[in-house]
Amino acid sequence: MDRPALPRLTLTAALTAATVALAGLAAPAAQAADLNVAKNAGFESGLSNWACSAGSGATVSSPVRGGAAALKATPGGQDNARCSQTVAVKPGATYTLSAWVQGGYAYLGASGTGTTDVSTWTPGSSGWKQLTTSFKAGPSTTSVTVYTHGWYGQSAYYVDDVSVFGPDGGGGTDPEPGIPAAPAGLTVGATTPSSVALSWSGVSGATGYNVYRGGTKVQSVSGTSATVSGLAADTAYDFQVTATNSAGESAKSASVRGRTAPGGGDPGPGPAVPRHALTGYWQNFDNGAAVQKLRDVQAQYDIIAVSFADSTATPGQIVFNLDPAVGYASVADFKADIAAKKTAGKSVIISVGGEKGNVTINSDASATAFADSAYALMREYGFNGVDIDLEHGINSTYLTKALRQLSAKAGSGLVLTMAPQTIDMQNTGTEYFKTALAVKDILTVVNMQYYNSGSMLGCDGKVYSQGSVDFLTALACIQLEGGLDPSQVGLGVPASTRGAGSGYVSPSVVNAALDCLTRGTNCGSFKPAKTYPGLRGAMTWSTNWDATAGNAWSNAVGPHVHNLP
Repeated sequence: MDRPALPRLTLTAALTAATVALAGLAAPAAQAADLNVAKNAGFESGLSNWACSAGSGATVSSPVRGGAAALKATPGGQDNARCSQTVAVKPGATYTLSAWVQGGYAYLGASGTGTTDVSTWTPGSSGWKQLTTSFKAGPSTTSVTVYTHGWYGQSAYYVDDVSVFGPDGGGGTDPEPGIPAAPAGLTVGATTPSSVALSWSGVSGATGYNVYRGGTKVQSVSGTSATVSGLAADTAYDFQVTATNSAGESAKSASVRGRTAPGGGDPGPGPAVPRHALTGYWQNFDNGAAVQKLRDVQAQYDIIAVSFADSTATPGQIVFNLDPAVGYASVADFKADIAAKKTAGKSVIISVGGEKGNVTINSDASATAFADSAYALMREYGFNGVDIDLEHGINSTYLTKALRQLSAKAGSGLVLTMAPQTIDMQNTGTEYFKTALAVKDILTVVNMQYYNSGSMLGCDGKVYSQGSVDFLTALACIQLEGGLDPSQVGLGVPASTRGAGSGYVSPSVVNAALDCLTRGTNCGSFKPAKTYPGLRGAMTWSTNWDATAGNAWSNAVGPHVHNLP
């Protein structure tokens, strides 16, 4: 007899079941997507989840890379400003650790990994720079400490958008952002005949902003300010901004109206600063040095910085009070001396700061107050510009705004000089260096003070002691290779041993340093890789101490500066 056939339905079901079973054996288990296991990675919730040593950390609204906040950590004394958090990790998993940093020396690392702890660093950056490394968790490691820190004695560093990217270790990640709120505080800043500057308050969770003019988007920016250019002179425009992130774009902010400046407002240049110039500070006080009137200042000086302006109770505002001790019969007599020096081709500028002076510029209001009051002094006394000699800390963001506003008022004839201390120019991440680079297009010269310093790093990473040719050349090299034009670099030294607490060098040492940098001759052990024949020149504190010593400094250094290539 024939064997009866299996029912067709039963055979089909059996084959299907077998196929499914085999497929199930071959298919891999579903894997959860990798994610950022760091919490409050953008510091939008202050220092939540983070711990910073010795109170060194704080959140700031500027500069930020994304959102409305970033970490600012400031080393001090024996503390390197370490900020850390412990994240949950999956044993045996590999994670990519990254963060965006700027400012001073910044380190990023992971410890307690159970395998090899890792770190990476940068010596400083004037803009946001990403640090990246990776680590593998040990076979029984369930948590790892990630950290940032700076370096002893260096300037503050900033951190934003930390990421520890890999498998979820059980702690999850920050929730996905919602659409941000509309920005508030939109205000109009400096205007020119063709541009309007805008600023606004940061929005939590925002990663960028769109700028609208008359309802049409004209710019997208990551920060909380923008300058809209290409506008017609003496014309009113309406502006709005929105906040954006991965979830979308906010509603538009309240509208503000800004009017461009009338055309032809540039008063034109004053006396041109020579290719190679000698700068001297004139003392508006009697401290034991020879008392001078401006008319008595040695003719070798091309830029004379009147020291100093005074601050007022209004942040950022400056005034000038002529000291009776210097012997002028009237303010009109002083103004006449300024005019005479300008007629002789000299630039006379007002210096702001000094060892005992302090002007605070840390907001939009104080930036405007500085620009308005400085320009008022220029108009009243005939000053050609300003010198920034603030020695008690500066805020690059707002000082830059102040100088930009002043430049818009004064026009192309503005003479802008700076006299930072050596520590202020060790790398491009310092507030002074950032400011110098931010105003490079309107900056005349940076005459760093190569005195009252102690030993410092040169551009070759070696340590040099003050009072030598090498100290002058190796430190100047940092500025020359850090983004400043040679015409914006000068050597600032005391005119005599009484002009500073330490760091005096003889005029022959100054001249040797000038030769080394411009011609490649008379160098010490440090010799720059190339020459900088356009180097601006030299500066001294002060014309009064120079006169006390019979003008020995300017008589020796002045002709040498003026005969540089």
